[in-house]
Amino acid sequence: MQNLLASLLLLCSLSAYALDDVSAILAAADRFRLPAQSARVETLVELYKNDELEKSREYRVYLKPGRRSLVLFQAPQEAGQKVLMVEENFWMLMPKSSRPIRITPAQKLLGEASTGDIATMTWSEYYQGTVTDPQADYAGIPALRLELTSKVEGTTYAKIALWLERETYAPLAADLYVASGKLAKQARYALEGAGDQRRVMRMTLLDNIQKNQRTEVKILSLQAAELADKHFNPMFLMRNDIQEN
Repeated sequence: MQNLLASLLLLCSLSAYALDDVSAILAAADRFRLPAQSARVETLVELYKNDELEKSREYRVYLKPGRRSLVLFQAPQEAGQKVLMVEENFWMLMPKSSRPIRITPAQKLLGEASTGDIATMTWSEYYQGTVTDPQADYAGIPALRLELTSKVEGTTYAKIALWLERETYAPLAADLYVASGKLAKQARYALEGAGDQRRVMRMTLLDNIQKNQRTEVKILSLQAAELADKHFNPMFLMRNDIQEN
């Protein structure tokens, strides 16, 4: 009888989260990652093996509504390289090439970090889903567990299992799956600040196969910034420098 009652209570809890509610939950979670719609994000990616730093790279990322992102490679050995994302289209732009090169969001940058991991910082634009466990626990933190599936083409991951703080919807962790259903990697989110100023400032990416390795994606700075629409045209980028408004 107790098991039946528990099951009924769980079903009632799940039914309380309608599709619109899940969309609102994802939008709230997004604000912990990207508080401004148009932003410039200075990002540091570090690859660790056996807890020792092996390699690092810096990137400047411009994000704009409409699923548009521009990644500028900052390391001297990668100077002039860019990745442009417009909806489901990704291009790599090389300084000595006359044409942009088509790539996928799964294109690796360093370690487990792909272009999609730093070029997309929202879930609500890309995914829809359901709350699969409203009484989840993540590392002792009361949480919601959501299962997300892509609602547009060109997403980095086909499915995501996402854990959010139950009260605030702050991101805690995610299991990231490719189209085949294989678990590609796991993400762990670390927040800094207090109250309305809490922000995800680090994402740790883990691979089940290479257990001695981890990739840290660190936000060095994040501020509102606007690039004109012309900068999100690959042919314009091949011929012109970046100019903020």
